[in-house]
Amino acid sequence: MTDEQLEDLGDKIVRVLKTIYDPEIPVDIYELGLIYDVFVSEENDAKILMTLTSPNCPVAETLPIEVEDKVKTLKEINDCEVEITFDPTWTREMMSEEAKLELGML
Repeated sequence: MTDEQLEDLGDKIVRVLKTIYDPEIPVDIYELGLIYDVFVSEENDAKILMTLTSPNCPVAETLPIEVEDKVKTLKEINDCEVEITFDPTWTREMMSEEAKLELGML
């Protein structure tokens, strides 16, 4: 896969991530800053490093599964694994300007 194809695939994954919302906050998980990194292997397996707004997040069990399932809908992706981390801990500063504006924080 060329660098350009990998970049296109990364963009497609981000577009999918932007369709997933934290149920308590009307902003997608990407703009919230919950996605720390997206990796795609040469075998077209995706790995997503993400966090939650808190360790006690009510969607801690379901959100990672939703992310995996939605990313796997991309025909170029064979498999997807989500790894949850709390290092660094999520803070409001990690939100995009768009998310802060949406939530009236600007």
